[in-house]
Amino acid sequence: DPYYRFNDVMYRWISLDNWTYSRTFKTPFDVRKWQKVNLVFEGVDTVAQILINNITLGRTDNMFNRYSFDITSVIKEVNFVEVRFLSAVSYAAEQSRCHKAYSIPPACPPPVQKGECHANFIRKEQCSFSWDWGPSFPTQGIWKDVRIEAYNHYHLIHFSLTSFFVKSASQWSLEIESIFDVVSSKPIAGLVTVSIPKLQTQQTSSVKLQPGEGSVVLLVNINKVRSSTVEAWWPNGHGKQTGYNMTTTFIMEAGYQIEKFSKAYFRTVELVQESIPGSPGLSFYFRINGRPIFIKGSNWIPADSFQDRVTYDILWLLLKSAADANMNALRVWGGGVYEQDEFYDICDELGIMIWQDFMFACALYPTDQNYLESVRAEVSHQVRRLKSHPSIILWSGNNENEAAIASNWFSIPYADREVYIKDYVMLYVKNIREIVLTEDKSRPFIASSPTNGLESVKEGWLSQNPYDTHYGDTHFYDYSNDCWNWTVYPKTRFASEYGFQSWPSFSTIEKVSSTEDWSYTSNFSLHRQHHENGNDQMLQQIGHHFKLPQSTDPIKKFKDMIYLTQVMQAQCVKTETEFYRFSQSEIIKGEGHTMGALYWQLNDIWQAPSWASLEYGGKWKLLHYFAQNFFAPLLPVAYEDKGVLYIYGVSDLHVDHKLTLRVVVHAWSSLEPVCTLAKDGVTVKAQSAVPIHKESINDLLERCRNCTRKSCVITFCLVGEGGLQSPTNHHFLSSLKDAVGLEKTQLSASVSQRDDIYVFVLQTTAIAPFVSLDVGNIKGRFSDNGFLMTEKKKVVMFYPWEPTSVEELEKSLTLTSLVDVV
Repeated sequence: DPYYRFNDVMYRWISLDNWTYSRTFKTPFDVRKWQKVNLVFEGVDTVAQILINNITLGRTDNMFNRYSFDITSVIKEVNFVEVRFLSAVSYAAEQSRCHKAYSIPPACPPPVQKGECHANFIRKEQCSFSWDWGPSFPTQGIWKDVRIEAYNHYHLIHFSLTSFFVKSASQWSLEIESIFDVVSSKPIAGLVTVSIPKLQTQQTSSVKLQPGEGSVVLLVNINKVRSSTVEAWWPNGHGKQTGYNMTTTFIMEAGYQIEKFSKAYFRTVELVQESIPGSPGLSFYFRINGRPIFIKGSNWIPADSFQDRVTYDILWLLLKSAADANMNALRVWGGGVYEQDEFYDICDELGIMIWQDFMFACALYPTDQNYLESVRAEVSHQVRRLKSHPSIILWSGNNENEAAIASNWFSIPYADREVYIKDYVMLYVKNIREIVLTEDKSRPFIASSPTNGLESVKEGWLSQNPYDTHYGDTHFYDYSNDCWNWTVYPKTRFASEYGFQSWPSFSTIEKVSSTEDWSYTSNFSLHRQHHENGNDQMLQQIGHHFKLPQSTDPIKKFKDMIYLTQVMQAQCVKTETEFYRFSQSEIIKGEGHTMGALYWQLNDIWQAPSWASLEYGGKWKLLHYFAQNFFAPLLPVAYEDKGVLYIYGVSDLHVDHKLTLRVVVHAWSSLEPVCTLAKDGVTVKAQSAVPIHKESINDLLERCRNCTRKSCVITFCLVGEGGLQSPTNHHFLSSLKDAVGLEKTQLSASVSQRDDIYVFVLQTTAIAPFVSLDVGNIKGRFSDNGFLMTEKKKVVMFYPWEPTSVEELEKSLTLTSLVDVV
């Protein structure tokens, strides 16, 4: 297993060698009967020479490109095909050496990443040279399908459709684009029929294909009466993800017909950047089908260092986990890969909106002719391949490269800045943006993230401070301040990256380590941490509010450490996300109207400490269970300011609701509440965050006699008619290391089966903070986890992802709460 212990370093030699893939194959058809025969590679990783029968067909240098070679004149009955790869590491180094005019930083990743240099000189998954959450495995090979296609007359190479809503005519229309390779020497005429039975729409047009590569663009109008009944595609939590079956038939004079089956989705997207009353700057939010949507979700990285291991089932599991945690969006981050078709199909189906970066991250890039040509081919191929997906709502040029220049990450002398600014504009604006605007008029484009949006454009595409909270989106990380203190967070228009690290569970680590590795300070633990001082930063953050484990049993101490990192991460990201959610409807000192919260990061590439909420293999960390609550469609959120407790009602629901706010105060020492407040007739407004309760902490402690900040804790929830209910939220009045009255508790669970679900009935003898249920390697998820248990009994469901049994679950279960950490 390449992920076992130190194998990423032990196997480094593989990526420094050159490798050749070859095979002999019989042609399964009579080559004389076909006018044109192509050898098509959907994806080659990355630098290779391709030969058939010892004749060089061409070369590849871009992992994100599709390569098609005409082999009509060289194919025989029996053929020998070869793909000769060049080490990506040596190629990148050579490209960098050849770029003599000026250097293009960064040369190498930080030593802690144990990575390879000059990733920015090769069009390959940038993080395959290492990242601060992942190993260096610079793969080489054939990473997507290869096929031979033979045809006469004409052949459909590409087909896509995008929908538009024409306001003036108040009707939907579809733009259908088909690109053909026409082999005959004269034009071919014919008919194309588009039919959408469910919308009673059928349209036939005559078309003429010119020799060579020709495209046909059709506009299909959905008739007015039908347009009013079209069900739009909505993000998760806002409506259905309706798609309509569509058949497109080409009948050409050359004789045979092509039938294309696809799904038509109807949705509009606008990125709204306009002035806000009482605030400098501009808004930055998405309107889907005319409705402003608060973006809730995370950031996606490659699910494995070896892309061929990422199956449909793995993608489904990870994306379904995002949807199950009430997410409606993910950002496909620019240092990985443009994901496989199935990824976007699943997002279409689940209603997960995609912020799609182009694959450039945390670096400056060359702009010589060959490089730009390769990038242009990549961008037009990827936009064409992906633009039919309603889930994609934004194209973004790169990750953090505007910020890298603005904040001078690479210590470029002021006198030399111009050349890098020129390169930046050349790559992302004059090339990538131009292609995107030509290929896809259906969705917005921004040049970078973070960016100041239109303000960056005004400043020549590079703003002085891309982190300005009055414009665009921001990335924010802070490991030294106390994460429970909401005042350190930026009251930004859109938070597209923020987060904290934690360790994955012991069961996940165990698979790739041995006994001597099981301590927080082992060589293995240091080796897996690719973020400078990451392990210490976690300890420091834990230390603000929790006692560090002191057990004399080393393995118990390691497991306690893992548990505490997950508790800390969950509580930190909860605090920050809730701050972003309650800031959506207010402007304070010119800041606010926050309309997006995408924490870093959703998934993991291997078993290691990282910012992820899903471990490698899909197991939910405590953070992911917390996300299910802090992203809930209806949620009460509390924060303290100058000794006053404020509770906001946050809602993503489409209508206002009259609800009851229940506030319960518990002493740590008792399962009986000290006092309860039920506030009726609380109006929680649709799609907004409004204050619903305000009380000074002193008054509250007064009201609930015998309570001090250290001896009591507050929980609260919203309840309405017809079973409408928010999750129960909590607010700590002091650090838990200072909590008075927390007792050692006896936690127990009984397990039973109900259909395909398992029921865990938990019992406790005392209040238990951060109760964690862990069933080791049994795949599945709980309905709730990491919760504050304030009642004697709680029922938790377990949804298995593979067959299991009551016996297996009982045998594997460990229950941990904060008081079990010694």
